[in-house]
Amino acid sequence: MKSGIKVRISKKFTLYLPKAIVEAAGIKEGDFVKIRVENSKIILEPVPNPFDLALKGPKFAKTTFEEFERESEEIQSELFD
Repeated sequence: MKSGIKVRISKKFTLYLPKAIVEAAGIKEGDFVKIRVENSKIILEPVPNPFDLALKGPKFAKTTFEEFERESEEIQSELFD
């Protein structure tokens, strides 16, 4: 979608994004976006949901339930004993 789609800004500077644009960007209702200006261009970027990143994003460590449980017990022991 390199050529873009022409849209109109409303009286209160509201901008409605066309369905094709939001689908191409992977934006859903309720998502947050970051807006910035670069060389007189408005750049709109989706802000990843931290829960989606945790569930679907790349993992950088592996652990077993047993390792997690042991670590949790050690931390609780340090905090509460």
